[in-house]
Amino acid sequence: MNHRLDCWQDVLVASSALSPETWPFSLNWLPPSACLVGGTVRDALLDRPSDYLDLDFVLPTGAVETAQAIARHYRAGFVLLDADRQIARVVFEQGTADFAQQVGASLDADLRRRDFTVNAIAYNPHTAQLLDPLQGHIDLKRGLLRMVCAENLAEDPLRLLRAYRQAAQLGFSLEPETQRVIRQLAPKLRQIAAERVQSELNYLLSSDRGTPWLNAAWQDGLLHDWFPSADAQSLARLLGIDQTTVIFQETWAEFATELARSIRGGSPSNAGQSEPKASGSARTWLTIAKLASLLASDPQQAEAQLWRLKYSRAEIQSVSVALKELPRFDAGSPIEEWTLADQYFFFKEVGATFPALAILAIAAGTPLEAISMLIRRFLNADDPVAHPTPLLTGQDLMSALNLVAGPRIGQLLAALQLARAEGKITTREDALALAADLIRL
Repeated sequence: MNHRLDCWQDVLVASSALSPETWPFSLNWLPPSACLVGGTVRDALLDRPSDYLDLDFVLPTGAVETAQAIARHYRAGFVLLDADRQIARVVFEQGTADFAQQVGASLDADLRRRDFTVNAIAYNPHTAQLLDPLQGHIDLKRGLLRMVCAENLAEDPLRLLRAYRQAAQLGFSLEPETQRVIRQLAPKLRQIAAERVQSELNYLLSSDRGTPWLNAAWQDGLLHDWFPSADAQSLARLLGIDQTTVIFQETWAEFATELARSIRGGSPSNAGQSEPKASGSARTWLTIAKLASLLASDPQQAEAQLWRLKYSRAEIQSVSVALKELPRFDAGSPIEEWTLADQYFFFKEVGATFPALAILAIAAGTPLEAISMLIRRFLNADDPVAHPTPLLTGQDLMSALNLVAGPRIGQLLAALQLARAEGKITTREDALALAADLIRL
C-alpha cells in the first residue's frame, strides 16, 4: 500500500531524517529504488527528534558498493557489517548510514520479513512515497507494537526482548497476541549472543521507562535464563531506585548528578555493530545499581552472571563492590554511630562506586536520613574521610626517616591517612612526627 507523504500532516519533513537536506551526503548517490526503512521512518512519522542521525537504507542491488562509494567521496568511515547479507555502514561525524541488500524479490517481501509492523514502513526519498503493506501507520497512531508474524520473531529471538525495549522507548503497548507469542518463544532467547542481549537490556536499565517493561519481560520469562536470581523483590527494588532518584532530583540535585555520571571503562559502543543504537543507554552509577538488583546477592555468583553477559571489567567490579558492601548497612552499629575510622575504611573500600551503593541501600530499606551523612561527605571533595589526600609520599618517608622501600612504607602511609581522617594530624610536619613515633614502637 503506497501513500503520498502529504497525507501525513504531522510529519515535519524538512527537519526530519526523511529529508535529504538533513543527510551528510547527497541524494544523488542513491539509485531511484533506494528506500529508507525501519526505525528511521517510524521515528520521523512519530515526529521523534534525535541529535544523532541514524539512517537505514534498503537497496535491491549494490548496497555495499554504494556505501563504499559514498564513504570514499566524503572521506567517511566504512564498516562492512555483514558480508553474507551485504550490509555496510558509513560513519559520519553527525551520524551513521547503513546500507543493506534487499531480502527477497521485492521491497514488499523485505518489509514482510521484519519484526513489527511499525518498523515495516519504507520511504522513497526520490518520490516522497511511503510503502506500508502491513498497515503499520495504524499501529503507530494507536501506540501499539504488533508483530509481523510469529515466524519472524522465532527467526531472530532477540526480537522478543527488543519488543519490550521498543515499547519502553516509544511509550507503546504490546498487542496481546504478540505478547502471547513472545511468552511462548521466550526460551529461545538463550540462543542469542550475550552482547546482543546486553545491548537491549542496557536501554531498559538506563531509563525509568524501562523498569515496568523489565518487570513485564521477567514475568513473561525472558529474563529467567540471563538473571536466574531475579525475583519479585528484585523488580520491586528497581522501582524503589527510580522513586529515590526522583527524590534526589527534586531535593538533592548534586547527588542526582553523581548518579547520572558515566562510569569509566564501560562496555564499548556498538557503533560498529548491526544492532540499533538505543538512545540513553549510557552506563551510569544508576544503571550499576539497577543491574546489581537483578543479580545474585553473592558477589562471586553475580560476577559469573555478568561475565556471561559480556559486561566490562569496570562494570563487573563496580557491581561486585556494591553487593559486597551492601550488607554493611544491615549489620553492626547504625550508620550514625560509625566512628571516623569506620567511615574512612568504608569509603576506602567503596571508592567511586558509592553513588550506586547509596541508592541501592536506600531502595533496599536503609532510610535516606541515615545515609545522608555519608552522602554529604562524598559530595565534599575536600572531605579527608571520603576523599583522603596524602600529606606525604613514600619517597618523603624514605628520605626524611632514612627508610628503605618495602611493605613498612605502605603500612605507614595507611596509618597516616587514617590519622588525618580522624583529625589527629593536619600538616606534613604532624605526619612526619607521627611516622617517626610509629617507627619507634
